[in-house]
Amino acid sequence: MVNEDKRILRTRNNLKKAMLELIKNKDFQDISITEITKVAHCNRVTFYSHYENSTLLLADIFQDYLNELAKYYRDSFKGKKTFSISDSIRNVPIFEFVSRNKFVFSLMLMGEVIPGSQNKFCDTILNISRNDLMIENNDIWFDVEAINSYQTYALLGFFIYWIKEGFKSTPEEMAKRLAFLYSTQLGEAIVRIN
Repeated sequence: MVNEDKRILRTRNNLKKAMLELIKNKDFQDISITEITKVAHCNRVTFYSHYENSTLLLADIFQDYLNELAKYYRDSFKGKKTFSISDSIRNVPIFEFVSRNKFVFSLMLMGEVIPGSQNKFCDTILNISRNDLMIENNDIWFDVEAINSYQTYALLGFFIYWIKEGFKSTPEEMAKRLAFLYSTQLGEAIVRIN
């Protein structure tokens, strides 16, 4: 049974590697199951014994990266009783992980390849905020779930900004910017056109 589990894992990893190799040079919708299996050195029957279609394969790849991102997020407060959300140092490993895997996160977070992949990213972060953390301030007069949602979707927007700028800023710079946004009230907006 253990050898069979290892074989299943190895086959899935080969299929995932094949998909990532192909999608670097070709649009997702133009990649066939036959191409994936050829690069993965298996046949179509093997593919279909693991995945219904190529979308589910790519979704599984995204989930692997989201699971790893969740680990980095949890590690950022591991062993602490409290932490400041404006502490930029704790967020650097998260940004470094995304930077090391910019190709996959660009596919996932731009939301153009698999509809709903942005929501999967947000659900991953939201579930950690909802289940592992709580806000120390008891004076908040509205639902904490709204705060979690606001911060999570703001984080998504922040990562999308980073992708669109071509990852020009370093992970350290991005962590500092995020910490600044968490700790600063931006004040009033000025209307430029009346």
